[in-house]
Amino acid sequence: MENIRLTKGRIMDVEEWLGSDNQIGIDIWQKKYCHNGETFDQWLDRVSNGEPQIREMIVQKKFLFGGRILANRGLHKTGLKITLSNCYVITPPEDNIESIFECAGKLARTFSYGGGVGIDLSKLAPRGARINNTASATSGAVSFTDLYSMVTGLIGQHGRRGALMLTLSCEHPDLEEFMGVKMDLERATKANMSIRVTDEFMNCVTDKKSFTQKFSRPETSDSVTKELDAHEFFRKLCYANWDYGEPGCLYWDRISRWNLLSEIPEYAYAGTNPCAEEPLPAGGSCLLGSINLSVFVKDGVFDEEDFRKTVGVCVRGLNDVLDEGLPLHPLQEQKDSVRDWRQIGLGIMGLADMLIKLGLSYGSKEAMDFCHRLGFMMADAAIRESALMAGESGKFPKCDTERVMASPFFMENASEETREIVARNGLRNSQLLTIAPTGTLSTMIGVSGGIEPIYAIHYERRTVSLSDHDEYYRVYTPVVREYMDAHGITDDSELPPFIVTAQSLDYKQRLNLQGTWQMHIDASISSTVNLPNDFPENEIYDLYIYAWQIGCKGVTVFRDGCKRLGILSPKEKEEKKEAAPAPPEANGRRKRGFVENVADDVVGKKRKLITGCGSLHCTAFFDPQTGELLEAYLNKGSTGGCNNFMIGLSRMISLAARSGCEVDSIVDQLKSCGSCPSYVVRHSTKRDTSKGSCCPMAVGWALIDMHQEMQREIKGISVETDRKERDGCGKPPVNPCPRCGDELQFQGGCNICKSCGWTKCD
Repeated sequence: MENIRLTKGRIMDVEEWLGSDNQIGIDIWQKKYCHNGETFDQWLDRVSNGEPQIREMIVQKKFLFGGRILANRGLHKTGLKITLSNCYVITPPEDNIESIFECAGKLARTFSYGGGVGIDLSKLAPRGARINNTASATSGAVSFTDLYSMVTGLIGQHGRRGALMLTLSCEHPDLEEFMGVKMDLERATKANMSIRVTDEFMNCVTDKKSFTQKFSRPETSDSVTKELDAHEFFRKLCYANWDYGEPGCLYWDRISRWNLLSEIPEYAYAGTNPCAEEPLPAGGSCLLGSINLSVFVKDGVFDEEDFRKTVGVCVRGLNDVLDEGLPLHPLQEQKDSVRDWRQIGLGIMGLADMLIKLGLSYGSKEAMDFCHRLGFMMADAAIRESALMAGESGKFPKCDTERVMASPFFMENASEETREIVARNGLRNSQLLTIAPTGTLSTMIGVSGGIEPIYAIHYERRTVSLSDHDEYYRVYTPVVREYMDAHGITDDSELPPFIVTAQSLDYKQRLNLQGTWQMHIDASISSTVNLPNDFPENEIYDLYIYAWQIGCKGVTVFRDGCKRLGILSPKEKEEKKEAAPAPPEANGRRKRGFVENVADDVVGKKRKLITGCGSLHCTAFFDPQTGELLEAYLNKGSTGGCNNFMIGLSRMISLAARSGCEVDSIVDQLKSCGSCPSYVVRHSTKRDTSKGSCCPMAVGWALIDMHQEMQREIKGISVETDRKERDGCGKPPVNPCPRCGDELQFQGGCNICKSCGWTKCD
């Protein structure tokens, strides 16, 4: 390749790669993927493992491996315990206490290596089923959601919390209780939850018929049967999604029947990964990588030949990583499954950017027709390359070529030439394509994530100016900025109608494109239908039915302002508070090291906090004129933690406040602390802890609460009115970014901050 020869040997830095003005992208690379101060060139060599075509594709932003590969590849040579897989599905727990807690141990071990996990609970007995121990009856499958959620909160992953998916079959008698878990904002806070629904169940929903749920326990010859009003239950599920954003729906028959292994009787999916784009067998894992579709548009034309070649190179690249990572999986069941089935997950990002560059409106018939052709091209090229590799290195151990070729997915997505190669060689991989959220990756390189439309034309971003107060400025989504610059547009009201956003799309347009791509994806698609706050609750039912009817494998909806999470909204920010008086200056510049003296007329406020160690008293003093924080004092209760630590922390908070640091900046540092095991355990058992996951974080939330109350009092708003407003519709979003405090955006089953790049999952 000519372009490889042009760049080989030339030193490049990350600023040149991402753009010197892309500070978010640079921060993401430095904090998530750069290891121990390595240069960008050293990182490229490590991540590509010296493979020149992969290296060049990364340089050109054509392709990026998934986050675990970008962060971890090659580090096992240094002795670190890592995995290269983003996601796993653990063997579902059997209906006995030993298996349930063995599953918790597997979960912890996998999290400690950096992998996300899915667990299906459908084999656990329903509440009230007879058991042979002193309890007489089981507490039910749903009771263990809290156990697995607690484990997720306890195990750290290099600065991020583990990702967990819990699923339950519609045939399980505890289905209604499972659906209600997420309506309690204190339960299963570290897990995504989805319901596996069958076509039989969905037909009962649409026909308004009863659906029989049944569970049998061979150990006690006990059987639990329940008749469920399917339509009424589904209505309740839709309301839960409208009001709380969960649990999602997995259309299990579509998942089971639309893949390369659908005709192999002994193969079965055991669950999905946390963002639901990867259905996997027991012990299964998947390596992820995504092609940036936006790069292939040149002068309004999509380069199909280059795209086909790129798909082939990426399939080979992911197989190389699979072989390299085979001995690195945390559990033996994972090593066995990967050896037998060899799943990879090649996907896309930048879809919305590509459509804008082509002048196609997201969800339009023209966009669907183009994506239908592109999706077939991608599937055919991936199957062909896997077959060529099978001829070179052997097919995956459990490959039954005739049955693979008999699968409806294969027959719809392989050209005649590709079929001949598969018939001769078999396939190297049992699973090839998926579409992951790519939240961090797409934010880093400045394109839309996964299959998602662009979320907004622009965002309000916060910065701390030289005058030491927060300022907000408008940041256009990169592809929109590029279009405006190219066409001399200065006012976004002049943008053409084909530039649409997630909240302006009709949900059918949104789902139509997902259904189109699903025809050519053998795994699944992580996808969130973002809805405006005023979206009618009764239309959620129609949305879910429509997604099932057009062949989607799953769907999640997220309404702006629902109770569970606050998401990024392009509305204007609140008016900023008045800035505190400037400190003394020296030679026209702010004097460094100036610490303000505190007068006696300060206003004090107090909060009692409950942490993992017990009670903690936080007292804060504020300037009566500006309402700014001046001092803080922390005292442990009779059972609190280390008193010397509390004194030291309070002194540093006070020093920072009196030196001119705003309370938001102080709290930002406190919120950056990780989870405390004792805090998580107490929250899970007694449910009386203050907001946060460790003592410093709880103090941070308390300081913010007292500061906001002080600001309202200065404006003449009473405490009683303040509480009413905070308890009502006008309260602040409940899902601020834990790093910078700005609102989070929910896309593809994952939270991501567009201000600093933080994400819940990779």
